[in-house]
Amino acid sequence: MQFGIVFPNFGKYSDVRVLAELAREAEQAGWDGVFLNDTIQMQGFEGLPANDPWMAMTAMALSTKRVKLGPWVTAPTRRRPWKMAREATTLDHLSGGRLILGIGSGDEHDRGFELFGEEMDSRKRGRLLDESLAIFEGLWSGKPFSFDGEFYHIKEVTLLPASLQQPRIPIWIGWLWPRKKPLARAARFDGATPFAVNPDGSYRTIMPDEVRQMKQLLEERRVASTPFDIVINLPLFQMHDEKGQELLRAYAAEGTTWGLQYVMEPDPEVTRATLRQGPPVPKEH
Repeated sequence: MQFGIVFPNFGKYSDVRVLAELAREAEQAGWDGVFLNDTIQMQGFEGLPANDPWMAMTAMALSTKRVKLGPWVTAPTRRRPWKMAREATTLDHLSGGRLILGIGSGDEHDRGFELFGEEMDSRKRGRLLDESLAIFEGLWSGKPFSFDGEFYHIKEVTLLPASLQQPRIPIWIGWLWPRKKPLARAARFDGATPFAVNPDGSYRTIMPDEVRQMKQLLEERRVASTPFDIVINLPLFQMHDEKGQELLRAYAAEGTTWGLQYVMEPDPEVTRATLRQGPPVPKEH
């Protein structure tokens, strides 16, 4: 099981230099990945400064050598897929092949859709996402590619260089568990990074027994035999004690390959001190 930290891209974390420093310190402390929120305006955090995540991830890549990095989770449904494909290829090369692309159709808490007139219909967003994913694969290949879909139309073009990682940059698909249609989409790619919500719309932690159900459903839909990640948002900063260690072993036993700690602390200095403890790697009995 690997461990990563997800930083917000707003508030005091909008300072790209701060994110670069935190990424470097996380790597030194033994974390396996540093990931970044991708939002223009997040519900509940209006009025705070924010940065562009691609520029911030560039700084994070330049200040690290080992950790995986990427957006968690970005929505191609409010971007031009060919522009995003080029950005991803550039970051993939810059980082030496460490990029993982977390992708979804759009967080309902991300006001970057409604504020700027982007698509609000969830079913249409799903179709936009599927076309974007097909375009990424075609443009990353470094071979002639054309596309004629419902929303996007591309005349034959070859974008060079191809992505450094082949056959493509790894893609983790994010969606709301236990919805099945997005789960089938995740099964076609390299990882699943599910979210779950309470009846009031707030996020909740996915439990180990749900991971077991999810893994079974994914395996039923998987065609490729390549490695596949199940990525769960966990309170890793609070899981160094024996109770936390036992729970982590349960997550790993049910198929979790990555645990990610989303940073809610508004003060980067407090976060810096916490991440220096390193990840709560489960100890064998």
